[in-house]
Amino acid sequence: MKSENVMSIEQEQVMELVKRREKARLGGGEARIESQHKKGKLTARERIALLLDEGSFEECDMFVEHRCANFGMEKETYSGDGVVTGCGTIDGRLVYVFSQDFTVFGGSLSETMALKICKMLDQAMKMGVPVIGINDSGGARIQEGVNALAGYTEIFQRNILASGVIPQISAIFGPCAGGAVYSPALTDFTIMKKDTSYMFLTGPKVVKTVTGEDVTQEQLGGASVHASKSGVAHFVAGTEEEGLALIRKLVSYLPQNNLEEAPLAVCTDPIDRQEESLNEIIPDSPSRPYDVCDVIRLIVDNGEYLEVQSSFAPNIITAFARFNGISAGVVANQPKYLAGVLDINASRKAARFVRFCDAFNIPLVTLVDVPGFLPGTAQEYGGVILHGAKLLYAYGEATVPKITVTLRKSYGGAYCVMSSKHLRGDLNYAWPSAEIAVMGAQGAIGVLYGKEIAAANEPQKVVEARTQEYVSKFANPYNAARYGYIDDVILPTNTRFRIIRALLQLATKKLSNPAKKHDNLPL
Repeated sequence: MKSENVMSIEQEQVMELVKRREKARLGGGEARIESQHKKGKLTARERIALLLDEGSFEECDMFVEHRCANFGMEKETYSGDGVVTGCGTIDGRLVYVFSQDFTVFGGSLSETMALKICKMLDQAMKMGVPVIGINDSGGARIQEGVNALAGYTEIFQRNILASGVIPQISAIFGPCAGGAVYSPALTDFTIMKKDTSYMFLTGPKVVKTVTGEDVTQEQLGGASVHASKSGVAHFVAGTEEEGLALIRKLVSYLPQNNLEEAPLAVCTDPIDRQEESLNEIIPDSPSRPYDVCDVIRLIVDNGEYLEVQSSFAPNIITAFARFNGISAGVVANQPKYLAGVLDINASRKAARFVRFCDAFNIPLVTLVDVPGFLPGTAQEYGGVILHGAKLLYAYGEATVPKITVTLRKSYGGAYCVMSSKHLRGDLNYAWPSAEIAVMGAQGAIGVLYGKEIAAANEPQKVVEARTQEYVSKFANPYNAARYGYIDDVILPTNTRFRIIRALLQLATKKLSNPAKKHDNLPL
C-alpha cells in the first residue's frame, strides 16, 4: 500500500511538471498568441523552431518569473517572463539563442528577462559559439524602473566583451525602441522584417513634441529606412521565415569563434573553370558603367554569394562567398552606382565588413574599380576624411589573407585605400584593362600641360597627343607591376583559378600587429 502511495505522488509530480511546461509554452496565453498571428508575426517559440535544426532546441530557464511587486505586478506572472532562451544547432553546429515573447507584457524587458539573456551570452562565450537574438519588445518594463535599465546595460556590457570573439546576430521582428536598440547595434549583423519591425531611440510622439516633425513609425525607423539610409540594418526580409532562413545561411559562412576557421564547404565547381565572358566585361570607354556583381557571380563557387547591406551605399559591394569551398569576404567597387566612387557611407560600410572578416579569420578578396573619393562640401563637412580613414585603417590592420584584383580604374587616394600592396596586401593582381595612377588622363593632362594647351594654335591636337602619351605611361597595370606593387597581370578568364590558388597559398599565413591595449581607429 505504501509503494502505491509513493507511485501516486511521483505520478502527480510528473503531471505537475507536464502542466507547468504546457502553460509556459503558451506564454501570455492563446488569445495573445492569436493576436500575434493576426499581426503577421510568429511567436517566440515558432521562430526558434524555424531557426534551429529540427528537434535540437534545449530550453533553459523555462520557469523563471519576474520578482517585481510594484503597481500590482505580483498579481500577474508568466513562466519564462517574456523571453525564450536556450541552445540548439544550425546545420549541426551549436548556437545559443534568445527570442523575446511579445505575448508576455509586450516583450518588455525586466530584470529577470535580462538575467536570462545574459546567461545565454555568458554561455555562448564559454562555449565559443555564435549567439542569435530575436527582438520583439515594447522596451523597458516601466514598473521595474532602474532595474530594467540596469538589465539592458548588463546585456550591452556582454555584447561589448563578446564583440570579435563570437559572432553575434540580431533579428528585429517587431518593435525595438529606446535603449533596446543598442544591443542590436553592438552586434555584428542585424536583420529586419518589412512592415512589422522598427528601430528608433525616440518615437514619433517625442519627435513631434521636440522637433515638430510628423513621422510614422515606418518613416522614422522601419526596415527600408535602416536598410537604405542609416545602414543600421544589414539585411531585410519579406517574411519572418525568409529572415530566419537568411540567418541560417549567414551562419554557414562564419566560424564558431575568433580562434577557428570558417567551415569548409564541399565544392562541386571546378577551380580552373574558365569564364571567357570576363575578357569582354569591361567596356571600351573608361567612363561606361558595368555591374561588378556579374564579375562576382562568374568567379565564386556556383555563382552564389550573400550580399551584406545591399541597399546601403550601393557604390560598394560587400558579400560573403566561397572559392573552392573556402569562405571569403568580397569587397568590390560598383561602377554601376556613382561610378564606384568612395564616399562616407561606402567607407563606413566596407570598413565595418573588413574588420568583421579580419576578427573572424575570413580571407578578403577585393575587386577594385574606383575613380577616387566623392568631392563636394557635403562630403567634406560630413567628415569624409575620417570615414575614408576608417576603411584605410581596416585594411591596414587586417592580418587575414588579402587578395586584390584591380579590374579597371584605381586612382589617387582610393588606390591606397582599396587593399593596396602598401597596406600589406598579400597578392595584388590586375587585369590588362587596369589603370593605376594619381588621376585619370583627362584631369592629369589639364594639370601637367594646361599652359601648353592654352598657348597652342590647335589645342585639340595637343590634348590628343598628351592624352595618348599619359595613357601609354600610366593607364595600364605595367608601371605598377614594374615596381612590384602588382604581383602579376592576369587574364580575366583565369581570375577564379588565380584567387583560389592564392587562398591555398596563403592558408598558413602568420601575421600579427604590435601589442597594444586596443587601437584608436578614427571614429
